[in-house]
Amino acid sequence: MLFTEKNGTRKNFAKDPAVVKFGGRYFLYYSSYYKGVAGKEVLGIGIAASEDLDHFEAVSTVPFTQQCEENGIGAPAAVVLGGKVHLFYQTYGNGRRDAICHAVSADGLHFEKDGGNPVFRPGENWCCGRAIDADVAVIGDKLYLYFATRDHEMKIQKIGVACAPLSGGFSRGEWKECVSQAVLAPEYSWEEECTEAPAALVKDGKVWLFYGGAYNCSPQQIGLAVSSDGVFFRKTSDKPFLPAGEAGSWNSSESGHPYVFADDDGRTYLFYQGSSDNGATWYLSKRELLFDGGVPALAKEAV
Repeated sequence: MLFTEKNGTRKNFAKDPAVVKFGGRYFLYYSSYYKGVAGKEVLGIGIAASEDLDHFEAVSTVPFTQQCEENGIGAPAAVVLGGKVHLFYQTYGNGRRDAICHAVSADGLHFEKDGGNPVFRPGENWCCGRAIDADVAVIGDKLYLYFATRDHEMKIQKIGVACAPLSGGFSRGEWKECVSQAVLAPEYSWEEECTEAPAALVKDGKVWLFYGGAYNCSPQQIGLAVSSDGVFFRKTSDKPFLPAGEAGSWNSSESGHPYVFADDDGRTYLFYQGSSDNGATWYLSKRELLFDGGVPALAKEAV
């Protein structure tokens, strides 16, 4: 599978995948560039649909309707709760002020946005107060929100976590940081100055957190960490779980921004973005995840 957006203002540009199965179809949400407010080009969210998880067709976009979206939105996360698709996404282009927004859909295509958007940004006691690259996971009676932020100097990218009760509406004021510190930060040479794009999978009493290590096209590669409580994580290796591709391949510049999708047939997939030209174009693909002894491993071939 290789998917990209061909109808945006930048051709062959699709990043930051998120996938759900809803209403008998698979929906893929992703970042691309479109005409925004006043006709200027901004980052936005595209929507593609598929019957088989292999062939996606772009079908719609999330419109720009709120003041906080003036400079763009992107990096969506999606989860099905209570018979609806909940989309968590970031504002874009606002530096330290970027934060996480929330919207809900009854059909996977048309979204009603929270009137109080953005709904979450972290405190500034341990980071710069920015929140981007959201992902969410149901753990117990709470929805955990994993996000990327930076240090006060806006140099080091790291990952934090907050949570809100499943019984609420995920609005501003309902989110509480689980811990006032990073749950993942760069420490290995291949991660350089960045851990971002968290992607959580809850399975058999553990929370597996895939993440992008290093900034885009450095190259960014995908790492893996594990936790028993969704807050305190241990990296499983000092090497990438999914490295960038070999020279000449579609992802030679990057294998990054992961997203984990567990299908209802028991199979699990790692979606991710790739580039072969240092970020001029971007494509999305997937690999199946196998669980040998309860530990994630990549299937031998792309699917």
